[in-house]
Amino acid sequence: MANNSKQDILDVLLADKVISAERLAELKKIAQVRGSNIEEVLIKEKVIDAEKLAASKAKIWGISYINLADKSILKDVLNVISFPVAQNYQVICFNKAANQIDVGILDYGNLKAIEAVNFLAAESGYQAKYYVISPESFNKAINLYQTIAEEVEVALKARAEEAEEKREAAGMDKEEKTEGVIKAAPISKIVSVILKHAVEGKASDIHIEPYKNESRIRYRIDGILHTSLVLPVSVHNSIVARVKVLANLKLDETRIPQDGRIRLGFDNKRIDFRVSILPLIETEKVVMRILDVSKGAPTLEDLGYEGRNLEVINKNIQRSDGLFLVTGPTGSGKSTTLFAAMSILNEEGVNISTLEDPVEYYLDGANQSQIRGEVGFTFATGLRALLRQDPDIIMVGEIRDNETAELAIHAALTGHMVLSTLHTNDAIGTIPRLIDMKVEPFLLASTLNGILAQRLVRRICNFCKIKEEISQDVRDDIAEEIKKIYDVVDDKIKKLFEATILSSGSTSRQLHKGKGCARCGNTGYQGRISIAEVLDVNDEIKSQIANSQGLNYKSEVLKKQKFITVKQDGIIRALQGITSIEEVLRVMSD
Repeated sequence: MANNSKQDILDVLLADKVISAERLAELKKIAQVRGSNIEEVLIKEKVIDAEKLAASKAKIWGISYINLADKSILKDVLNVISFPVAQNYQVICFNKAANQIDVGILDYGNLKAIEAVNFLAAESGYQAKYYVISPESFNKAINLYQTIAEEVEVALKARAEEAEEKREAAGMDKEEKTEGVIKAAPISKIVSVILKHAVEGKASDIHIEPYKNESRIRYRIDGILHTSLVLPVSVHNSIVARVKVLANLKLDETRIPQDGRIRLGFDNKRIDFRVSILPLIETEKVVMRILDVSKGAPTLEDLGYEGRNLEVINKNIQRSDGLFLVTGPTGSGKSTTLFAAMSILNEEGVNISTLEDPVEYYLDGANQSQIRGEVGFTFATGLRALLRQDPDIIMVGEIRDNETAELAIHAALTGHMVLSTLHTNDAIGTIPRLIDMKVEPFLLASTLNGILAQRLVRRICNFCKIKEEISQDVRDDIAEEIKKIYDVVDDKIKKLFEATILSSGSTSRQLHKGKGCARCGNTGYQGRISIAEVLDVNDEIKSQIANSQGLNYKSEVLKKQKFITVKQDGIIRALQGITSIEEVLRVMSD
Protein backbone atom coordinates (compact mmCIF):
# COMPACT_ATOMS: atom_id res chain seq x y z
CA MET A 1 0.00 0.00 0.00
CA ALA A 2 1.39 3.43 -0.93
CA ASN A 3 2.01 5.99 1.77
CA ASN A 4 -0.93 8.32 2.26
CA SER A 5 0.65 11.67 3.09
CA LYS A 6 -0.61 15.13 2.27
CA GLN A 7 2.76 15.84 0.72
CA ASP A 8 2.24 13.13 -1.87
CA ILE A 9 -0.99 14.80 -2.98
CA LEU A 10 0.58 18.24 -3.03
CA ASP A 11 3.55 16.95 -5.06
CA VAL A 12 1.19 15.54 -7.68
CA LEU A 13 -0.73 18.85 -7.86
CA LEU A 14 2.53 20.77 -8.27
CA ALA A 15 3.86 18.35 -10.90
CA ASP A 16 0.58 18.55 -12.85
CA LYS A 17 0.74 22.37 -12.58
CA VAL A 18 -2.64 22.47 -10.92
CA ILE A 19 -1.14 24.99 -8.48
CA SER A 20 2.10 26.99 -8.28
CA ALA A 21 4.56 26.69 -5.39
CA GLU A 22 3.90 30.33 -4.40
CA ARG A 23 0.11 29.85 -4.31
CA LEU A 24 0.53 26.62 -2.35
CA ALA A 25 2.65 28.42 0.25
CA GLU A 26 -0.12 31.04 0.61
CA LEU A 27 -2.80 28.41 1.08
CA LYS A 28 -0.72 26.59 3.70
CA LYS A 29 -0.60 29.80 5.74
CA ILE A 30 -4.39 30.21 5.34
CA ALA A 31 -4.91 26.63 6.50
CA GLN A 32 -2.69 27.24 9.53
CA VAL A 33 -4.56 30.42 10.49
CA ARG A 34 -7.97 28.76 10.06
CA GLY A 35 -6.88 25.55 11.72
CA SER A 36 -8.10 23.71 8.62
CA ASN A 37 -6.86 20.79 6.58
CA ILE A 38 -4.89 21.92 3.50
CA GLU A 39 -7.11 19.75 1.29
CA GLU A 40 -10.23 21.52 2.58
CA VAL A 41 -8.62 24.87 1.80
CA LEU A 42 -7.68 23.73 -1.73
CA ILE A 43 -11.32 22.82 -2.38
CA LYS A 44 -12.77 25.95 -0.73
CA GLU A 45 -10.43 28.23 -2.68
CA LYS A 46 -11.46 26.41 -5.87
CA VAL A 47 -7.94 25.34 -6.74
CA ILE A 48 -9.29 21.86 -7.41
CA ASP A 49 -12.71 20.29 -6.92
CA ALA A 50 -13.27 17.46 -4.44
CA GLU A 51 -13.78 14.77 -7.08
CA LYS A 52 -10.56 15.60 -8.97
CA LEU A 53 -8.67 15.61 -5.68
CA ALA A 54 -10.05 12.17 -4.84
CA ALA A 55 -9.07 10.92 -8.32
CA SER A 56 -5.53 12.22 -7.78
CA LYS A 57 -5.31 10.35 -4.47
CA ALA A 58 -6.48 7.17 -6.20
CA LYS A 59 -3.56 7.47 -8.67
CA ILE A 60 -1.06 7.76 -5.82
CA TRP A 61 -2.49 4.76 -4.00
CA GLY A 62 -2.83 2.72 -7.19
CA ILE A 63 -6.53 1.93 -6.73
CA SER A 64 -9.73 3.00 -8.47
CA TYR A 65 -11.74 6.19 -7.88
CA ILE A 66 -15.54 6.47 -7.86
CA ASN A 67 -18.10 9.25 -7.48
CA LEU A 68 -21.07 8.12 -5.38
CA ALA A 69 -23.07 11.33 -5.86
CA ASP A 70 -25.52 9.83 -8.34
CA LYS A 71 -25.20 6.19 -7.29
CA SER A 72 -28.19 4.42 -5.72
CA ILE A 73 -27.10 2.30 -2.74
CA LEU A 74 -29.46 -0.36 -1.41
CA LYS A 75 -30.04 -0.48 2.35
CA ASP A 76 -28.96 -4.10 2.74
CA VAL A 77 -25.73 -3.32 0.85
CA LEU A 78 -25.02 -0.24 2.96
CA ASN A 79 -25.59 -2.19 6.18
CA VAL A 80 -22.91 -4.76 5.37
CA ILE A 81 -20.77 -2.20 7.23
CA SER A 82 -22.56 -0.86 10.31
CA PHE A 83 -23.09 2.86 10.83
CA PRO A 84 -20.60 3.22 13.74
CA VAL A 85 -17.85 1.50 11.73
CA ALA A 86 -18.61 3.52 8.59
CA GLN A 87 -18.60 6.78 10.53
CA ASN A 88 -15.48 5.99 12.57
CA TYR A 89 -13.30 4.80 9.67
CA GLN A 90 -14.97 6.91 6.94
CA VAL A 91 -15.82 3.97 4.70
CA ILE A 92 -18.95 3.10 2.72
CA CYS A 93 -20.07 -0.23 1.24
CA PHE A 94 -21.82 0.67 -2.01
CA ASN A 95 -22.03 -2.63 -3.90
CA LYS A 96 -21.84 -6.37 -3.29
CA ALA A 97 -21.56 -9.46 -5.46
CA ALA A 98 -21.32 -13.16 -4.70
CA ASN A 99 -18.13 -12.93 -2.64
CA GLN A 100 -17.00 -9.31 -2.96
CA ILE A 101 -18.02 -5.97 -1.50
CA ASP A 102 -17.02 -2.65 -3.06
CA VAL A 103 -15.97 -0.15 -0.40
CA GLY A 104 -15.49 3.58 -0.80
CA ILE A 105 -12.80 5.03 1.49
CA LEU A 106 -11.60 8.56 2.19
CA ASP A 107 -8.14 7.63 3.45
CA TYR A 108 -6.63 4.46 1.98
CA GLY A 109 -3.50 5.07 4.07
CA ASN A 110 -5.50 4.47 7.27
CA LEU A 111 -4.29 0.96 8.11
CA LYS A 112 -6.74 0.58 11.01
CA ALA A 113 -9.67 1.27 8.66
CA ILE A 114 -8.43 -1.31 6.16
CA GLU A 115 -7.91 -3.92 8.89
CA ALA A 116 -11.37 -3.30 10.36
CA VAL A 117 -13.17 -3.54 7.01
CA ASN A 118 -11.20 -6.62 5.92
CA PHE A 119 -12.09 -8.34 9.20
CA LEU A 120 -15.82 -7.54 8.88
CA ALA A 121 -15.86 -8.58 5.23
CA ALA A 122 -14.16 -11.91 5.94
CA GLU A 123 -16.56 -12.61 8.82
CA SER A 124 -19.49 -12.29 6.41
CA GLY A 125 -17.80 -14.29 3.66
CA TYR A 126 -16.63 -11.39 1.48
CA GLN A 127 -13.44 -9.84 0.15
CA ALA A 128 -13.24 -6.05 0.07
CA LYS A 129 -12.29 -4.07 -3.03
CA TYR A 130 -11.47 -0.42 -2.29
CA TYR A 131 -12.25 2.79 -4.17
CA VAL A 132 -11.24 6.32 -3.23
CA ILE A 133 -14.22 8.64 -2.67
CA SER A 134 -14.57 12.35 -1.95
CA PRO A 135 -15.93 13.82 1.31
CA GLU A 136 -19.10 14.77 -0.64
CA SER A 137 -19.62 11.17 -1.73
CA PHE A 138 -19.04 9.98 1.83
CA ASN A 139 -21.46 12.50 3.37
CA LYS A 140 -24.17 11.65 0.85
CA ALA A 141 -23.83 7.93 1.55
CA ILE A 142 -23.54 8.22 5.34
CA ASN A 143 -26.87 10.06 5.39
CA LEU A 144 -28.52 6.94 3.98
CA TYR A 145 -27.98 5.27 7.35
CA GLN A 146 -30.61 7.60 8.77
CA THR A 147 -32.84 5.40 10.94
CA ILE A 148 -36.60 5.43 11.15
CA ALA A 149 -36.32 7.18 14.51
CA GLU A 150 -34.15 9.94 13.01
CA GLU A 151 -36.48 10.41 10.05
CA VAL A 152 -39.48 10.69 12.34
CA GLU A 153 -37.60 13.06 14.62
CA VAL A 154 -36.98 15.32 11.62
CA ALA A 155 -40.70 15.19 10.85
CA LEU A 156 -41.63 16.00 14.45
CA LYS A 157 -39.33 19.03 14.45
CA ALA A 158 -40.47 20.27 11.05
CA ARG A 159 -42.00 23.75 11.15
CA ALA A 160 -41.41 23.86 14.92
CA GLU A 161 -39.91 27.32 14.67
CA GLU A 162 -42.87 28.64 12.72
CA ALA A 163 -45.36 27.01 15.12
CA GLU A 164 -43.53 28.48 18.12
CA GLU A 165 -43.67 31.97 16.65
CA LYS A 166 -47.43 31.64 16.20
CA ARG A 167 -47.88 30.52 19.78
CA GLU A 168 -45.72 33.33 21.09
CA ALA A 169 -47.94 35.75 19.27
CA ALA A 170 -50.95 34.08 20.93
CA GLY A 171 -49.33 34.44 24.37
CA MET A 172 -49.10 30.69 25.13
CA ASP A 173 -46.86 29.38 27.89
CA LYS A 174 -43.92 27.04 27.20
CA GLU A 175 -45.84 23.81 27.91
CA GLU A 176 -48.67 24.80 25.61
CA LYS A 177 -46.12 25.71 22.89
CA THR A 178 -44.42 22.29 23.05
CA GLU A 179 -47.72 20.42 22.87
CA GLY A 180 -48.81 22.56 19.96
CA VAL A 181 -45.57 21.98 18.08
CA ILE A 182 -45.91 18.19 18.37
CA LYS A 183 -49.57 18.19 17.34
CA ALA A 184 -48.81 20.49 14.42
CA ALA A 185 -46.01 18.21 13.19
CA PRO A 186 -46.34 16.68 9.71
CA ILE A 187 -48.09 13.45 10.69
CA SER A 188 -48.36 12.39 7.05
CA LYS A 189 -44.55 12.32 6.88
CA ILE A 190 -44.35 10.16 10.03
CA VAL A 191 -46.88 7.65 8.67
CA SER A 192 -45.08 7.59 5.31
CA VAL A 193 -41.76 6.81 7.04
CA ILE A 194 -43.39 4.04 9.13
CA LEU A 195 -44.82 2.38 6.00
CA LYS A 196 -41.62 2.80 3.99
CA HIS A 197 -39.36 1.28 6.64
CA ALA A 198 -41.76 -1.64 7.13
CA VAL A 199 -41.57 -2.50 3.42
CA GLU A 200 -37.78 -2.06 3.30
CA GLY A 201 -37.40 -4.24 6.41
CA LYS A 202 -39.55 -7.01 4.84
CA ALA A 203 -42.08 -6.86 7.67
CA SER A 204 -45.36 -8.75 7.32
CA ASP A 205 -47.33 -6.59 9.79
CA ILE A 206 -47.20 -3.15 11.42
CA HIS A 207 -48.60 -2.57 14.92
CA ILE A 208 -49.31 1.01 16.02
CA GLU A 209 -50.41 0.85 19.65
CA PRO A 210 -50.62 3.05 22.76
CA TYR A 211 -48.26 1.83 25.46
CA LYS A 212 -48.16 3.59 28.86
CA ASN A 213 -47.24 7.19 28.00
CA GLU A 214 -45.97 6.36 24.50
CA SER A 215 -47.13 5.30 21.08
CA ARG A 216 -45.22 2.17 20.10
CA ILE A 217 -44.54 1.07 16.51
CA ARG A 218 -43.72 -2.62 16.12
CA TYR A 219 -42.90 -4.62 12.99
CA ARG A 220 -43.44 -8.36 12.62
CA ILE A 221 -40.43 -9.71 10.73
CA ASP A 222 -40.18 -13.45 10.03
CA GLY A 223 -43.01 -14.03 12.50
CA ILE A 224 -41.46 -12.12 15.43
CA LEU A 225 -42.54 -8.66 16.66
CA HIS A 226 -39.80 -6.05 17.08
CA THR A 227 -40.23 -2.53 18.51
CA SER A 228 -38.88 -0.16 15.87
CA LEU A 229 -40.00 3.24 17.11
CA VAL A 230 -41.44 4.92 20.20
CA LEU A 231 -43.30 8.23 19.76
CA PRO A 232 -44.92 10.70 22.16
CA VAL A 233 -48.41 9.48 23.06
CA SER A 234 -49.74 12.91 22.08
CA VAL A 235 -49.29 12.10 18.38
CA HIS A 236 -50.94 8.64 18.56
CA ASN A 237 -54.48 9.76 17.71
CA SER A 238 -53.19 11.91 14.85
CA ILE A 239 -51.32 8.92 13.39
CA VAL A 240 -54.44 6.75 13.66
CA ALA A 241 -56.45 9.49 11.95
CA ARG A 242 -53.91 9.71 9.10
CA VAL A 243 -54.10 5.93 8.58
CA LYS A 244 -57.91 6.18 8.50
CA VAL A 245 -57.71 8.89 5.82
CA LEU A 246 -55.39 6.76 3.67
CA ALA A 247 -57.65 3.70 4.10
CA ASN A 248 -60.89 5.67 3.42
CA LEU A 249 -62.29 4.88 6.89
CA LYS A 250 -64.57 7.04 9.07
CA LEU A 251 -62.56 9.57 11.07
CA ASP A 252 -65.29 10.22 13.64
CA GLU A 253 -66.03 6.54 14.33
CA THR A 254 -64.03 5.37 17.36
CA ARG A 255 -66.54 2.99 18.98
CA ILE A 256 -66.48 0.00 16.61
CA PRO A 257 -63.74 -1.83 14.66
CA GLN A 258 -63.04 -0.73 11.09
CA ASP A 259 -61.25 -2.48 8.22
CA GLY A 260 -59.78 -0.93 5.10
CA ARG A 261 -56.98 -1.06 2.58
CA ILE A 262 -54.17 1.27 1.51
CA ARG A 263 -52.45 0.81 -1.85
CA LEU A 264 -49.05 2.47 -2.41
CA GLY A 265 -46.02 2.09 -4.68
CA PHE A 266 -42.50 1.50 -3.34
CA ASP A 267 -39.46 0.96 -5.61
CA ASN A 268 -41.62 -0.06 -8.58
CA LYS A 269 -43.56 -2.53 -6.41
CA ARG A 270 -47.28 -2.32 -5.70
CA ILE A 271 -47.84 -2.77 -1.97
CA ASP A 272 -51.22 -3.22 -0.26
CA PHE A 273 -51.65 -2.54 3.45
CA ARG A 274 -54.67 -4.34 4.93
CA VAL A 275 -55.77 -2.04 7.76
CA SER A 276 -57.57 -3.09 10.95
CA ILE A 277 -58.60 -0.45 13.53
CA LEU A 278 -59.59 -1.71 16.99
CA PRO A 279 -61.19 0.51 19.67
CA LEU A 280 -59.43 0.40 23.06
CA ILE A 281 -60.45 1.94 26.39
CA GLU A 282 -59.52 5.53 25.56
CA THR A 283 -58.03 5.33 22.06
CA GLU A 284 -57.54 2.95 19.12
CA LYS A 285 -54.94 0.46 17.91
CA VAL A 286 -53.90 -0.05 14.27
CA VAL A 287 -52.58 -3.25 12.71
CA MET A 288 -51.62 -3.33 9.03
CA ARG A 289 -50.86 -6.53 7.09
CA ILE A 290 -48.37 -5.84 4.29
CA LEU A 291 -49.03 -7.56 0.95
CA ASP A 292 -46.74 -7.28 -2.07
CA VAL A 293 -49.41 -7.81 -4.73
CA SER A 294 -46.94 -7.34 -7.61
CA LYS A 295 -44.81 -10.29 -6.51
CA GLY A 296 -47.22 -13.15 -7.15
CA ALA A 297 -47.36 -16.41 -5.27
CA PRO A 298 -44.21 -18.51 -4.77
CA THR A 299 -43.99 -22.13 -5.90
CA LEU A 300 -44.46 -25.05 -3.51
CA GLU A 301 -40.74 -25.74 -3.82
CA ASP A 302 -39.99 -22.12 -2.85
CA LEU A 303 -42.06 -22.69 0.30
CA GLY A 304 -39.90 -25.68 1.21
CA TYR A 305 -42.03 -28.61 0.07
CA GLU A 306 -40.15 -31.62 -1.22
CA GLY A 307 -40.17 -35.43 -1.31
CA ARG A 308 -43.23 -37.33 -0.14
CA ASN A 309 -45.12 -34.22 1.04
CA LEU A 310 -44.77 -32.54 -2.36
CA GLU A 311 -45.88 -35.70 -4.17
CA VAL A 312 -49.04 -36.06 -2.05
CA ILE A 313 -49.98 -32.39 -2.50
CA ASN A 314 -49.49 -32.51 -6.29
CA LYS A 315 -51.48 -35.75 -6.58
CA ASN A 316 -54.47 -34.44 -4.61
CA ILE A 317 -54.77 -30.90 -6.00
CA GLN A 318 -54.79 -32.23 -9.56
CA ARG A 319 -57.87 -34.40 -9.08
CA SER A 320 -60.94 -33.37 -11.05
CA ASP A 321 -63.13 -33.03 -7.95
CA GLY A 322 -63.06 -33.28 -4.18
CA LEU A 323 -61.86 -31.20 -1.24
CA PHE A 324 -58.26 -30.29 -0.34
CA LEU A 325 -57.71 -28.39 2.92
CA VAL A 326 -54.77 -26.42 4.32
CA THR A 327 -54.84 -26.00 8.10
CA GLY A 328 -52.86 -24.25 10.77
CA PRO A 329 -53.02 -21.27 13.12
CA THR A 330 -53.24 -17.64 12.01
CA GLY A 331 -50.07 -16.51 10.26
CA SER A 332 -48.90 -20.00 9.31
CA GLY A 333 -48.89 -19.29 5.56
CA LYS A 334 -52.08 -21.13 4.58
CA SER A 335 -53.20 -18.64 1.91
CA THR A 336 -49.73 -18.50 0.36
CA THR A 337 -49.64 -22.30 0.06
CA LEU A 338 -53.12 -22.34 -1.55
CA PHE A 339 -52.03 -19.82 -4.15
CA ALA A 340 -48.86 -21.76 -4.87
CA ALA A 341 -51.15 -24.76 -5.53
CA MET A 342 -53.51 -22.71 -7.71
CA SER A 343 -50.58 -21.42 -9.77
CA ILE A 344 -49.94 -25.04 -10.77
CA LEU A 345 -53.60 -25.52 -11.75
CA ASN A 346 -53.96 -22.21 -13.59
CA GLU A 347 -54.28 -23.21 -17.24
CA GLU A 348 -56.12 -21.85 -20.28
CA GLY A 349 -58.85 -24.52 -20.24
CA VAL A 350 -59.64 -24.20 -16.53
CA ASN A 351 -62.03 -21.77 -14.82
CA ILE A 352 -60.67 -20.85 -11.37
CA SER A 353 -62.92 -18.78 -9.10
CA THR A 354 -61.98 -17.58 -5.61
CA LEU A 355 -63.63 -16.08 -2.54
CA GLU A 356 -61.10 -14.27 -0.36
CA ASP A 357 -60.94 -12.03 2.68
CA PRO A 358 -58.79 -10.21 1.65
CA VAL A 359 -57.34 -10.83 -1.81
CA GLU A 360 -53.65 -11.34 -0.95
CA TYR A 361 -52.20 -12.41 -4.30
CA TYR A 362 -53.38 -11.68 -7.83
CA LEU A 363 -53.52 -14.68 -10.17
CA ASP A 364 -53.75 -13.89 -13.89
CA GLY A 365 -56.70 -15.68 -15.45
CA ALA A 366 -58.49 -16.40 -12.15
CA ASN A 367 -61.77 -14.76 -11.12
CA GLN A 368 -61.07 -13.38 -7.66
CA SER A 369 -63.79 -11.99 -5.38
CA GLN A 370 -63.38 -9.98 -2.18
CA ILE A 371 -65.74 -10.91 0.68
CA ARG A 372 -67.71 -7.93 2.04
CA GLY A 373 -69.56 -8.95 5.18
CA GLU A 374 -71.02 -5.47 5.71
CA VAL A 375 -73.20 -5.87 2.61
CA GLY A 376 -73.99 -9.55 3.15
CA PHE A 377 -71.38 -10.91 0.70
CA THR A 378 -70.03 -13.73 2.90
CA PHE A 379 -68.20 -16.96 2.08
CA ALA A 380 -71.54 -18.80 2.16
CA THR A 381 -73.44 -16.39 -0.13
CA GLY A 382 -70.43 -16.08 -2.42
CA LEU A 383 -70.07 -19.85 -2.70
CA ARG A 384 -73.72 -20.17 -3.72
CA ALA A 385 -73.13 -17.60 -6.47
CA LEU A 386 -69.90 -19.27 -7.64
CA LEU A 387 -71.68 -22.57 -8.25
CA ARG A 388 -73.69 -20.78 -10.97
CA GLN A 389 -70.47 -19.47 -12.60
CA ASP A 390 -69.46 -22.82 -14.20
CA PRO A 391 -66.22 -23.16 -12.18
CA ASP A 392 -63.77 -26.05 -12.46
CA ILE A 393 -61.77 -25.06 -9.38
CA ILE A 394 -63.12 -23.11 -6.40
CA MET A 395 -60.92 -21.58 -3.74
CA VAL A 396 -62.71 -20.55 -0.53
CA GLY A 397 -60.43 -18.42 1.65
CA GLU A 398 -61.63 -20.02 4.89
CA ILE A 399 -64.32 -22.40 6.13
CA ARG A 400 -65.58 -20.45 9.15
CA ASP A 401 -69.07 -21.79 9.80
CA ASN A 402 -71.46 -24.69 9.30
CA GLU A 403 -73.11 -23.18 6.23
CA THR A 404 -69.83 -22.65 4.37
CA ALA A 405 -68.66 -26.17 5.30
CA GLU A 406 -71.87 -27.74 3.92
CA LEU A 407 -71.69 -25.71 0.71
CA ALA A 408 -68.01 -26.61 0.19
CA ILE A 409 -68.83 -30.32 0.60
CA HIS A 410 -71.79 -29.93 -1.80
CA ALA A 411 -69.54 -28.23 -4.39
CA ALA A 412 -66.96 -31.02 -4.08
CA LEU A 413 -69.72 -33.65 -4.50
CA THR A 414 -71.03 -32.05 -7.70
CA GLY A 415 -67.82 -32.30 -9.71
CA HIS A 416 -65.78 -29.31 -8.55
CA MET A 417 -62.29 -29.20 -7.10
CA VAL A 418 -62.52 -27.16 -3.88
CA LEU A 419 -59.49 -25.72 -2.08
CA SER A 420 -59.86 -24.06 1.30
CA THR A 421 -58.34 -23.41 4.72
CA LEU A 422 -59.41 -24.26 8.24
CA HIS A 423 -58.13 -23.28 11.69
CA THR A 424 -56.97 -26.52 13.31
CA ASN A 425 -53.63 -27.40 14.88
CA ASP A 426 -52.99 -30.59 12.91
CA ALA A 427 -54.19 -32.63 9.96
CA ILE A 428 -56.04 -35.34 11.91
CA GLY A 429 -57.89 -32.76 14.03
CA THR A 430 -59.48 -31.40 10.84
CA ILE A 431 -61.81 -34.41 10.52
CA PRO A 432 -63.60 -34.08 13.91
CA ARG A 433 -63.64 -30.30 13.41
CA LEU A 434 -65.66 -30.65 10.20
CA ILE A 435 -67.96 -33.21 11.81
CA ASP A 436 -68.53 -30.68 14.65
CA MET A 437 -69.63 -28.30 11.86
CA LYS A 438 -72.49 -30.72 11.11
CA VAL A 439 -70.86 -32.27 8.03
CA GLU A 440 -72.10 -35.85 7.65
CA PRO A 441 -69.20 -38.34 8.02
CA PHE A 442 -70.22 -40.30 4.89
CA LEU A 443 -70.26 -37.07 2.82
CA LEU A 444 -66.87 -36.04 4.20
CA ALA A 445 -65.46 -39.48 3.35
CA SER A 446 -66.77 -39.14 -0.21
CA THR A 447 -65.22 -35.73 -0.87
CA LEU A 448 -62.06 -35.27 1.22
CA ASN A 449 -58.88 -35.87 -0.82
CA GLY A 450 -56.11 -34.53 1.37
CA ILE A 451 -55.23 -32.34 4.36
CA LEU A 452 -52.10 -30.26 4.74
CA ALA A 453 -51.20 -28.86 8.19
CA GLN A 454 -48.31 -26.43 8.32
CA ARG A 455 -46.27 -23.94 10.33
CA LEU A 456 -43.63 -21.40 9.34
CA VAL A 457 -40.13 -21.53 10.82
CA ARG A 458 -37.35 -19.02 10.26
CA ARG A 459 -34.45 -19.99 8.01
CA ILE A 460 -30.94 -19.72 9.44
CA CYS A 461 -29.04 -16.83 7.84
CA ASN A 462 -26.53 -18.35 5.40
CA PHE A 463 -24.03 -15.58 6.07
CA CYS A 464 -23.62 -16.18 9.82
CA LYS A 465 -24.47 -19.88 10.16
CA ILE A 466 -22.41 -21.64 12.84
CA LYS A 467 -22.57 -24.96 14.67
CA GLU A 468 -23.62 -25.27 18.30
CA GLU A 469 -23.63 -28.20 20.68
CA ILE A 470 -27.09 -29.36 21.75
CA SER A 471 -28.10 -30.51 25.20
CA GLN A 472 -28.84 -34.10 26.14
CA ASP A 473 -32.54 -33.30 26.67
CA VAL A 474 -32.85 -31.94 23.14
CA ARG A 475 -30.95 -34.93 21.73
CA ASP A 476 -33.34 -37.26 23.53
CA ASP A 477 -36.36 -35.40 22.16
CA ILE A 478 -34.98 -35.52 18.60
CA ALA A 479 -34.09 -39.20 18.95
CA GLU A 480 -37.59 -40.08 20.18
CA GLU A 481 -39.26 -38.37 17.21
CA ILE A 482 -36.90 -39.62 14.50
CA LYS A 483 -37.03 -43.23 15.73
CA LYS A 484 -40.80 -43.18 15.13
CA ILE A 485 -40.23 -42.49 11.42
CA TYR A 486 -36.79 -44.08 10.96
CA ASP A 487 -38.15 -46.65 8.50
CA VAL A 488 -39.78 -44.03 6.24
CA VAL A 489 -37.11 -41.29 5.97
CA ASP A 490 -34.48 -41.44 3.23
CA ASP A 491 -30.88 -42.54 3.71
CA LYS A 492 -29.50 -38.98 3.81
CA ILE A 493 -31.65 -38.14 6.85
CA LYS A 494 -30.69 -41.40 8.54
CA LYS A 495 -26.99 -40.59 8.12
CA LEU A 496 -27.47 -37.06 9.49
CA PHE A 497 -29.42 -38.44 12.45
CA GLU A 498 -26.81 -41.08 13.23
CA ALA A 499 -23.87 -38.67 12.88
CA THR A 500 -25.47 -35.83 14.84
CA ILE A 501 -27.71 -37.41 17.47
CA LEU A 502 -26.58 -41.01 17.98
CA SER A 503 -22.83 -40.33 17.77
CA SER A 504 -20.92 -40.39 21.04
CA GLY A 505 -18.32 -37.82 19.92
CA SER A 506 -18.83 -34.33 21.38
CA THR A 507 -17.94 -32.65 18.09
CA SER A 508 -20.75 -34.54 16.39
CA ARG A 509 -23.45 -33.49 18.85
CA GLN A 510 -24.00 -30.24 17.00
CA LEU A 511 -26.72 -28.56 14.97
CA HIS A 512 -26.75 -25.17 13.30
CA LYS A 513 -27.84 -21.71 14.35
CA GLY A 514 -27.32 -18.13 13.16
CA LYS A 515 -24.74 -16.08 15.03
CA GLY A 516 -26.27 -12.77 13.88
CA CYS A 517 -24.83 -10.35 11.32
CA ALA A 518 -25.63 -7.17 9.39
CA ARG A 519 -27.39 -9.18 6.67
CA CYS A 520 -30.05 -10.56 9.03
CA GLY A 521 -30.33 -7.62 11.45
CA ASN A 522 -28.38 -9.64 14.05
CA THR A 523 -31.28 -12.08 14.46
CA GLY A 524 -29.47 -15.09 12.99
CA TYR A 525 -32.44 -15.74 10.66
CA GLN A 526 -33.41 -14.60 7.19
CA GLY A 527 -36.72 -15.60 5.60
CA ARG A 528 -39.07 -18.44 6.49
CA ILE A 529 -39.87 -21.95 5.30
CA SER A 530 -42.86 -24.27 5.77
CA ILE A 531 -42.76 -27.38 7.92
CA ALA A 532 -45.76 -29.61 7.38
CA GLU A 533 -47.67 -32.86 7.62
CA VAL A 534 -49.70 -34.03 4.64
CA LEU A 535 -52.48 -36.58 5.10
CA ASP A 536 -53.38 -38.50 1.96
CA VAL A 537 -57.04 -39.45 2.52
CA ASN A 538 -56.92 -42.87 0.87
CA ASP A 539 -59.61 -45.59 0.82
CA GLU A 540 -58.68 -46.94 4.25
CA ILE A 541 -58.94 -43.51 5.88
CA LYS A 542 -62.19 -42.76 3.99
CA SER A 543 -63.64 -45.98 5.41
CA GLN A 544 -62.67 -44.98 8.95
CA ILE A 545 -64.21 -41.50 8.50
CA ALA A 546 -67.47 -42.93 7.10
CA ASN A 547 -67.74 -45.34 10.02
CA SER A 548 -66.97 -42.54 12.51
CA GLN A 549 -63.83 -44.33 13.65
CA GLY A 550 -61.19 -42.20 15.33
CA LEU A 551 -57.85 -41.69 13.59
CA ASN A 552 -54.63 -41.12 15.53
CA TYR A 553 -50.95 -40.63 14.84
CA LYS A 554 -50.08 -44.20 15.85
CA SER A 555 -52.39 -45.61 13.18
CA GLU A 556 -50.92 -48.32 10.95
CA VAL A 557 -52.71 -46.63 8.05
CA LEU A 558 -50.50 -43.57 8.49
CA LYS A 559 -47.33 -45.64 8.71
CA LYS A 560 -48.18 -47.27 5.39
CA GLN A 561 -48.28 -43.88 3.64
CA LYS A 562 -44.99 -42.76 5.26
CA PHE A 563 -46.74 -39.96 7.14
CA ILE A 564 -44.56 -37.60 9.22
CA THR A 565 -45.82 -34.95 11.64
CA VAL A 566 -45.13 -31.22 11.50
CA LYS A 567 -42.69 -31.50 14.40
CA GLN A 568 -40.84 -34.39 12.78
CA ASP A 569 -40.60 -32.44 9.52
CA GLY A 570 -39.19 -29.49 11.49
CA ILE A 571 -36.58 -31.72 13.17
CA ILE A 572 -35.52 -33.01 9.75
CA ARG A 573 -35.05 -29.39 8.58
CA ALA A 574 -32.94 -28.73 11.69
CA LEU A 575 -30.78 -31.79 10.95
CA GLN A 576 -30.33 -30.45 7.39
CA GLY A 577 -29.16 -27.08 8.77
CA ILE A 578 -32.06 -25.13 7.23
CA THR A 579 -33.49 -23.97 10.57
CA SER A 580 -32.47 -24.27 14.21
CA ILE A 581 -33.88 -26.79 16.67
CA GLU A 582 -34.76 -23.86 18.99
CA GLU A 583 -36.92 -22.39 16.24
CA VAL A 584 -38.74 -25.70 15.66
CA LEU A 585 -39.44 -26.12 19.36
CA ARG A 586 -40.64 -22.49 19.61
CA VAL A 587 -43.10 -22.88 16.76
CA MET A 588 -44.31 -26.27 17.99
CA SER A 589 -44.77 -25.15 21.60
CA ASP A 590 -48.56 -25.29 21.06
